[in-house]
Amino acid sequence: MSRIRPTLLPGLVLCIVVTLVAVALQAIETRLVGEPYLEALVLAILLGVAIRSAWTPGPRWAPGIAFSAKVLLEVAVVLLGASVSAATVLALGPALIGGIALVVALAIASSYALCRLLGLPKRMAVLVACGNSICGNSAIAAVAPVIGADGDDVASSIAFTAVLGVVVVLLLPLLVPVLSLSLTQYGVLAGLTVYAVPQVLAATLPIGALSNQVGTVVKLVRVLMLGPVVLALSLVTRRLRDEPVEAAPHVTAGDRPRLGRPALHELVPWFIVGFLLVLLVRSLGLIPAPALPPIAATASALTTVSMAALGLGVDVRVVAKAGVRVTAAVTASLVVLGLVSLALIRVMGVA
Repeated sequence: MSRIRPTLLPGLVLCIVVTLVAVALQAIETRLVGEPYLEALVLAILLGVAIRSAWTPGPRWAPGIAFSAKVLLEVAVVLLGASVSAATVLALGPALIGGIALVVALAIASSYALCRLLGLPKRMAVLVACGNSICGNSAIAAVAPVIGADGDDVASSIAFTAVLGVVVVLLLPLLVPVLSLSLTQYGVLAGLTVYAVPQVLAATLPIGALSNQVGTVVKLVRVLMLGPVVLALSLVTRRLRDEPVEAAPHVTAGDRPRLGRPALHELVPWFIVGFLLVLLVRSLGLIPAPALPPIAATASALTTVSMAALGLGVDVRVVAKAGVRVTAAVTASLVVLGLVSLALIRVMGVA
């Protein structure tokens, strides 16, 4: 992580202030009703979204907010490796790992078909399908140059990933009592449906440590599918790359990027490598037991600050501007992913 520059301070302080307000509200909840129905992590997102809806932070605030939403969250994921052991990974078993790959493949195919059925252009349909099915922004950024997507399609897809990513984090925990999910089952569901690795923390930490561990490992396996998917797309979309850009409902203007394949670091982000290394160190018993609770607390605090930043970066008005077709396609794609994931949990008899 690079040294914090002075330009980061305004946005970083804003995110910390929002986090402190969220923590205070959680404390008030606990005092009034005995337990927090909305944890600080969720409250930070809601506060951030509310602030962004009333006020758009200018250039002075943007660097610190972006730093908090990305770098701090990635550091939190790395630290999370200390709370997961190799035994947790191995406990998934080869059948579930194969099932994760199957879910990704089915989700991409069905999402693409839905998007085309609803009239989305081919390139945007591919971006939405891969973003929903694998890892949100990272998948969109990696796939875009392979299929020759223009900046408008990328902007539209990423905008929806930001909005729906927050919606999923907020609503997914509500399914635990509705579907009578165990901690392990919910962890698998979150790992298969939440867009980004860091957002799995936000969706699972309020439910329990076991859900958090299982969800993170499942999500990492899902993210590792990005490499094979990009490779496959590079082989089957040559004709698509040569086609002219189609008309589409755009959010912002942009130029068509250069064609090519993403670099290795785009397929395997640094924080995933860091997570795996910390997990290995933990599994070898090289992290003292007294150090584990402070590490977990630090990861949780960084996640909450990052969720405040995530909320501050989400403009819910984007959905209204993008049009009904895109909204319906992305939402339907996400619902299909959830249904396929639940089917896997039931078919495989996850405890």
